[in-house]
Amino acid sequence: MSAAESAESAATTAHPAPAYLDERSGRRYPLTDPHRWRGDDGAPLTVTPLPGPAPVDVDTARRSLWRYRAAFPLPLAPVTLGEGCTPLLDGEWDGVPVSYKAEWANPTGSFKDRGASLLVSYLAHHGITEIIEDSSGNGGSSIAAYCAAAGIRARILVPEHTSPAKILQTRAYGADIERIPGDREATAAEALRRAGAGAVYAGHNWHPFFLQGTKTLAYEIWEDLGFRAPDNVVTVAGAGSTVLGCAIGFGELLAAGRIERLPRLLVAQPANCAPLYAAFRAGAETEVPVETAPTIAEGTAIRHPVRLPEVLRAIRASGGDLLAVPEQGIEEAVRGLARKGLYAEPTSATAAAAVTGFARRGVIQPGQTTVVVLTGSALKTAPVMERVIG
Repeated sequence: MSAAESAESAATTAHPAPAYLDERSGRRYPLTDPHRWRGDDGAPLTVTPLPGPAPVDVDTARRSLWRYRAAFPLPLAPVTLGEGCTPLLDGEWDGVPVSYKAEWANPTGSFKDRGASLLVSYLAHHGITEIIEDSSGNGGSSIAAYCAAAGIRARILVPEHTSPAKILQTRAYGADIERIPGDREATAAEALRRAGAGAVYAGHNWHPFFLQGTKTLAYEIWEDLGFRAPDNVVTVAGAGSTVLGCAIGFGELLAAGRIERLPRLLVAQPANCAPLYAAFRAGAETEVPVETAPTIAEGTAIRHPVRLPEVLRAIRASGGDLLAVPEQGIEEAVRGLARKGLYAEPTSATAAAAVTGFARRGVIQPGQTTVVVLTGSALKTAPVMERVIG
């Protein structure tokens, strides 16, 4: 064996080729099949852990999340609209010093653009020309935008009561919109029923490459803070893609020795739809029975998160916690953020509302660095905002 071959062999041993991973069974699948979005047994997939980037790996010439492309699993041609590089704003909430990560600065107004950029880039890389997606609003408009940029036809299924502004935005990108009778779960079920019948399923709650985009939220917070981790990251969860993105990103940075510890993942859900909170409080690893009701935080109205065990595991591994916020608390947070100049949709405001509860319980302590992720803009939820603001 030549010296070059030995070096290549050593590199392969140190960092095996990335693959899809079913964390529940340990089974792996190659990244080469664009039609694969779950395991053969129906389980959700992730991508096997990758080396976290070093500061020198960050391509500072790029003003987008593609500055971290050295830490992506495949060399993809970017489908980008300038997503990422969102502001980290110093402030306070209810007397607690925090920094707000304003994810509405992404091109379509929510953090979903991070995942959409990677997912659509992956599909375009494989020559996909048509996709189907299900969404309560932000995910659908984001996937539609990036499909428009890539020249991919998109059919987006949405619950019949989705915010009109989100439907309008999705339709503006040229996507075919179909309203599905019933709630978010009914929409997901219909999309899954149609998956594979011509169009490739690009469900953002299922596809592993979406999480490869959301993990850049962790990289970016790390870079924002001078290449260090915060003590706490407070976010809201429906399906849990921000939670898992942070867990993957900070986990890769920790494994690579870029940070000394994981930040605690402090997660909020609306009390009216809190399956993650219920399972966490019960000490369970899978779903427990829980009653649900309508919530103004429509982006979190997911009664059966497909990655619930993985989200719970990520929160527990970080030493984190969960909190359920009543509707009144969400509304008060919407108004409180607006008075600070932060126009956050109710889903986003749920995270800010939780800061108060976490601080009162001593989970957030004085002197700690706490980042609050504001996931989306209230410009998308005008009818609800009109009622809440009064």
